[in-house]
Amino acid sequence: MGRLGKITRRTLLIGSAAIAGGVVVGYWRYKTPYENPLLKSLDSGQVALNPYLRIDQSGISIIVPRAEMGQGVHTTLAALVAEELDVSLQNINVEHGPASRAYYNGMLLEEGLFWSSLDTSRIAENARAFSHVPAKFLGMQITGGSSSVPDAYVKMRKAGAAARAMLLEAAAIKLNEDVASLRTENGVVIAGGGIRLTYESLAELAADIEPSDEPTLKSRLGWKTLGRSLPRVDMRDKCTGVAQYAIDIQLPGMLHATVRMNPHLGGAMTSFDWSEAEKMPGVRKILSLEGGIAVIASNTWYAMQAAKAVSIEWAKAPYPAASAEHFTALENAFSDDHDSQLRDDGDVDQALQNATVIEGEYRVPYLAHATMEPMNAVAVLRGDKLEVWAGNQNPTMAVKAAAKAADVDPDNVTVHTMMMGGGFGRRSEMDFVSLAAGIAAAMPDIPVKTTWSREEDIQHDTYR
Repeated sequence: MGRLGKITRRTLLIGSAAIAGGVVVGYWRYKTPYENPLLKSLDSGQVALNPYLRIDQSGISIIVPRAEMGQGVHTTLAALVAEELDVSLQNINVEHGPASRAYYNGMLLEEGLFWSSLDTSRIAENARAFSHVPAKFLGMQITGGSSSVPDAYVKMRKAGAAARAMLLEAAAIKLNEDVASLRTENGVVIAGGGIRLTYESLAELAADIEPSDEPTLKSRLGWKTLGRSLPRVDMRDKCTGVAQYAIDIQLPGMLHATVRMNPHLGGAMTSFDWSEAEKMPGVRKILSLEGGIAVIASNTWYAMQAAKAVSIEWAKAPYPAASAEHFTALENAFSDDHDSQLRDDGDVDQALQNATVIEGEYRVPYLAHATMEPMNAVAVLRGDKLEVWAGNQNPTMAVKAAAKAADVDPDNVTVHTMMMGGGFGRRSEMDFVSLAAGIAAAMPDIPVKTTWSREEDIQHDTYR
């Protein structure tokens, strides 16, 4: 029985989560950590003490699970680990984590709860805590909703603190000293007599030590990095043009594609004629897609010019064509019947008797995200292995979308999450990844970069 036997009926009931399909998973399962995804890709001499930290003889790399799109999250989250690990941000590398459920966003479901963020009642706090259980099973590695720091604040600090404790214990074993007699300072374990052991020299020994589930975290009074203004770790690369975005990717033999889809969202393509377009310079292939076409050419300009030259008839969308008609449809949808009613207490009519009532109506148009970097992704299918480079806000979902589009097993998909020239939620949608993967599947063994024109980008955004 072991640990399972210690779980009480009450704990099991409170910690159980109803997952799609009716499966009930106990609290013990929730507490079981996901496998460290870094272990699958370690080179000789590299050690991953946990999913957020890799050490080798060249230095320390902090793995950040949230996507960088200009909000500074790579600096902030790396600082959480660096503080507890006792290293300087100037002396570490920062990388985006691979697609993995181990990096799930535990705050994902909190915003959808009924209770206000200001409600600190017991039931509200319990609901917030419980929401992390289904969030873990969903395994969504999503960046959004300003949730990155709240989700990582304790989680990544614990990763740094646990790793530091493992390194201290490794030093104690190596020196035959009491752990209490050792201290750390900027990536070095210091013992009596001025003996200094770098984290790099201790990493392999530390990897064999069981990490603590509840390592001791620093008090605010001991912080050296957190709580103060920090220069962003990617600032120099961005200012000098070294930073790599998906649109910068260049691979040997790479072709370039673009898409042209029905501007009436949800409408079909009724007919097309690409006889003239396929004769244009640089064109390698034209594909018929659901709701549009893709042109593959030797460069992006040729692809976009050929896409414009395709004669297409579009089916209309199943909704009004103009914004004014949309608002009319919305007005007609209102009735005395509530779509939802989260609370039903008090007497509003009584409270408003003899009161001055101020009424107003607010309307906003459909707004595109209009990211500075157009929607794009690079993909290549070699055999049954698909590799994708994309600035995206949900790598685990990108894997599923790409696998479906290319008809391969998700376990055979590798997604490289690149820096983003803006996201704002747009890159949490997977349409651009699906299209890139599907196009790559039509050109096996050849890398293809699919770039949307600005017109396609604006027309096919997911509007607020």
